[in-house]
Amino acid sequence: MQSGVESIEREARDLARRIAKDRIASTAGERDRSGEFPRETIEALGESGLLGAVVGVDNGGAGLPRTGLAGLVTELGRACASTALVAVSHIIAEKAIETAATDFVRTKWLPKMVAGQTLGAFAVHESNSGSNSGAITTTARRDADGYIVTGSKMFITSAGEADVYLVLVRTDPQRGPQGMSALLIEKDVSGLSFGRPEDKMGLRSSSSREMFFDDCRVPAANLVGVEGEGGQVVGQNVIGWGFFGAAAISVGIAQAATDLAVTHAKERTIAGQPIGVHQAVQALIADMSLQSEAAEALLVMCADRADASPALAAINGFKAKLFASETAIEVADKAIQVMGGHGYCRDYTVERLFRDARGLTLHFKTSEWLRQDIAKAALGL
Repeated sequence: MQSGVESIEREARDLARRIAKDRIASTAGERDRSGEFPRETIEALGESGLLGAVVGVDNGGAGLPRTGLAGLVTELGRACASTALVAVSHIIAEKAIETAATDFVRTKWLPKMVAGQTLGAFAVHESNSGSNSGAITTTARRDADGYIVTGSKMFITSAGEADVYLVLVRTDPQRGPQGMSALLIEKDVSGLSFGRPEDKMGLRSSSSREMFFDDCRVPAANLVGVEGEGGQVVGQNVIGWGFFGAAAISVGIAQAATDLAVTHAKERTIAGQPIGVHQAVQALIADMSLQSEAAEALLVMCADRADASPALAAINGFKAKLFASETAIEVADKAIQVMGGHGYCRDYTVERLFRDARGLTLHFKTSEWLRQDIAKAALGL
């Protein structure tokens, strides 16, 4: 018999699957070509309640654990990785507000974010920091009225489209990691501007842009968590939740690529026979099926461990994200091989899947950094 949480998780995943099929997948290719931000699909997710699914019941959400997040984002990733990435970025901002913001900020932002009426995002990376959040240089100077933010961020998902951003800044440059804080910065605040959308290889409709802070004034009430503990806020929510979302997008890509390859192998005939009768094609499909299932199994196991012990969320998030993102590339590559020249053409979805998968080995934290983190944990360093 299923527990109440498991039942809600299944319902959320089923709902995500229906929305992905009916309202997201059919237009994903066009958004990829145009680079148009997935505003309508995000609104559909908000109307359904899925954008607030991991927010606690007391704050208007469904209270899903990480395993539930993994399931519903996998379905979104199968349909459109860009939409899924925007949703995960939004969820990270929600969780940070829920777990670390004041009651005033929580009441102001969460209801609208859960309903999808306000879109959130997070901003950590800078041109000289890459995946090393400890190297950021954007500063927030405190005065009598709040904070004055100066600096820039780059490759920020939903930049220019989101309404509010969770931004990691330096409030005390002399204290290293202990001198960083997290601020909520609204899109229309004076001193905030955005660069042009990046013309990316994949994940093309997720609106990656630079953010520029030119003496940007932020109210003191918009501090999320304690001043000087912004690194913990980011770690608990970007790593503790977002990495599982990123891994789920990759799992969805791998599953979609496998399905497309299987269908093609059944329908594509050469010399009167479907190509699926050939052992070489069968070997590719067997590997794809195993890899996809292994990635999902590891994701579920790691998410379950993190739910049971949040202190283990980081290392489990690292493992799930690394394996799933690298698996998605390998599976999408094999799918192209099964489909031959067709798979290499933009008229076929698998080509987009490969490009999207490649981007997810760079997003949040690169595979090289993840390997280093996992190895250090294993060695006790």
